[in-house]
Amino acid sequence: MAVRKLNILVYTGTGATSESVRHCIFSLRQLLSPNYAVIPINETVILKEPWAATCALLVFPGGADLGYCRALNGEGNRRISDYVRRGGAYLGFCAGGYYGSRRCEFEVGNPPLEVIGSRELGFFPGTCRGAAFGGFDYQSEKGARAVTLKVERDAFGGGGGGGNEDDGMPAETTSYFNGGGVFVDAQSFGASKVEVLATFEDELDVDGGDGKAAVVLCTMGNGKALLTGPHPEFAAVNLSPKPHIPHYDDLMAKLAAADKSRIAFLKACLGKLGLEPNETTQTIPSLSPLHLSSIDDSGVAEMLCSWESIMDRENGLELIRGEADKFLIQTQDSQWDMDEIRESLPQDGVQTRPEQDISPLNYEAVVKKIVAHETALPSTKQTPRFDHQLYYSSLRRCQLVERSAVSWGNNLLYGDVVTSTNTLLEKYDATGTKDLRSSIITDQGRNPKLLATLPTGFTLAASTQVAGRGRGTNVWIAPPGALIHSTVINHPGHLSMSRPIVFIQYIAAIAIVEAIQSYGQGYEKLPVKIKWPNDIYALDPSNPESKEYVKIGGILSQCGYFNGAYQVVLGIGINTINPRPTTSLSDLLPPNADPLHIETLLARLLTRLEATYAQFLREGFSEDLERRYYRHWLHTGQLVFLEAEGGVLARVIGITRDWGMLRVEETDREGRATGKMWALQSDENSFDYWKGLVRKKL
Repeated sequence: MAVRKLNILVYTGTGATSESVRHCIFSLRQLLSPNYAVIPINETVILKEPWAATCALLVFPGGADLGYCRALNGEGNRRISDYVRRGGAYLGFCAGGYYGSRRCEFEVGNPPLEVIGSRELGFFPGTCRGAAFGGFDYQSEKGARAVTLKVERDAFGGGGGGGNEDDGMPAETTSYFNGGGVFVDAQSFGASKVEVLATFEDELDVDGGDGKAAVVLCTMGNGKALLTGPHPEFAAVNLSPKPHIPHYDDLMAKLAAADKSRIAFLKACLGKLGLEPNETTQTIPSLSPLHLSSIDDSGVAEMLCSWESIMDRENGLELIRGEADKFLIQTQDSQWDMDEIRESLPQDGVQTRPEQDISPLNYEAVVKKIVAHETALPSTKQTPRFDHQLYYSSLRRCQLVERSAVSWGNNLLYGDVVTSTNTLLEKYDATGTKDLRSSIITDQGRNPKLLATLPTGFTLAASTQVAGRGRGTNVWIAPPGALIHSTVINHPGHLSMSRPIVFIQYIAAIAIVEAIQSYGQGYEKLPVKIKWPNDIYALDPSNPESKEYVKIGGILSQCGYFNGAYQVVLGIGINTINPRPTTSLSDLLPPNADPLHIETLLARLLTRLEATYAQFLREGFSEDLERRYYRHWLHTGQLVFLEAEGGVLARVIGITRDWGMLRVEETDREGRATGKMWALQSDENSFDYWKGLVRKKL
């Protein structure tokens, strides 16, 4: 059975500008979620990881294509070309369009900006020449303009948008433009090789040859590459006023007026690449309030008291200023007028504009509101996707079953829509490193201000993440219907040698599988397994005879050291009742199974995790825990190739008892053991843990 291609990979490495990346990701998520996962990647992924098997679309945004060439010429471009030739899809905006052409000619005769040269990908077999309209400046947007595109409607007949206005395909649209090119003589290559999808209406400042092709679709082997000169992915809502640029307000107004036609055109272009955009454009959700509640009446008051030392009180407001996020503390009875809040909030970096005026891309600028529920639980009207009454009643029942589970989850912070549960608790800094002994991400540049006040078992849960994180460059998919939460574990520092923190992700995996399989009637035989080191897989329900497994969950552990303890933020995401973009637990259930509720599953998982962690503190990674882990994992006897050792064949035996590394035994080609043993550890690989491994001979 072929691997499902659900990943939209957006290049964010050398050459890409942050602004172009942000617009690109926003529009693609708006049009493709939740059918696909829009994931940022860098050159390391393209060069070293097996990304092509699950990639539905590879996207290169705006920037400077010379940077793309420096990072990817040679092996990187060979991988990209092979991917497209074998049926893949490439989308290049502006610089990505130059990069995907056979030849780039940019600002010829203008020495400070001039770029001339051939390009290796060559999806468009001719020259991309620009800037199509003058005035480009790398340091500003003074050369930006709104350009009119004539849409070649006949090119979309039956392909992702219809061939006439009745089908929603506009005759023309308006697009943001800043430095892009024209595809010279595009029509001369023949429609079987190059199809013109849109042309510039305005007179160009460069020679476009026969025609003024602005957007082209190129065929390469069994695949397609769509290249653009303008930026149809730029939305007016994500642009900020530029008072020093006289025409910029007019540019924003033109883009806003043409937003409907722009979206229709971009959606149709995605359809031409074989994707399935949403029938209705998805609204990028606004961040919701965070609701603080507790299993008993005193829990919230005690939590607020513990935050006293980190609160700032100004103008009658209570604020917690974290490294990246700022939190406004409110009580459940407070009825704050937003205008009053904006007027009262201090001006030193706290967002004071109306939330609707903030770009949907700039989540860090939004002050996060924490509503403290001291006297009553949040109502289902306040949290329509999460029933707090059901959660706490389930937690009490589960605590009666798990006798050593008494406190984890008793204090819950819940948000319907959040950036990332891990990020809100533990800001990950770009200087963070990975402890190669523990396989757990550690953050050297962390701000412990909020985290230092949180007790073990404190949990932040959400129904939707808009900026979720996974291991390495991966992004965990978190649409509504997924169980998403992060739990704080203060692991005693003096136990770091006898109870290494690397095993926390292993006991979490045990707890997840056992919580699922003990949920109720019909769950005990669900084919849920552990994939080393930190993923949860299930037998593909669409074809169980194939014995192929698909990912349904993941674990992300972040760790820092503070005041004698390792502060672990354990993030867990499980596809629970969400139908897309991939398999969820509900797809596995037999007809007679008990109803699946996210609230009950969260309660069961937290109590099983607390009990398993308590056992780990008592016994270490004991024979019992080891046996339970192996009972559920996928890898016993699996054969792997040790590429760094010249392709040596080895059989997976288990994990080492000291630092939890993968233990393998070398074999000959007939499968006979040679006596050599190796310990393997995943090394920054977010797609396939069997490649890019750190090895140690035992």
